[in-house]
Amino acid sequence: MPKSHTRKKAVYTPPQKSQQVKVSPRWLAPVMVATWIIGILWIALYYVAPNIPFIKTLANWNLAVGFGFIIFGVVLSTRWR
Repeated sequence: MPKSHTRKKAVYTPPQKSQQVKVSPRWLAPVMVATWIIGILWIALYYVAPNIPFIKTLANWNLAVGFGFIIFGVVLSTRWR
């Protein structure tokens, strides 16, 4: 019976990872939370007091502004480590 061939190639060893830990900037978390809060308050203010002059002129665009702040906060949260 023929003898099987032995493996000549070395076993795979993954490359060394750098030990450098990535840290998010100090301003990121407060800005992220602030944009969420501003967005929620903007939408709540639109529903509670729709007759305020700057709220009344935007009409239904207030929802877009509020959700824009919230979405911006979510986008910032993807950068948080």
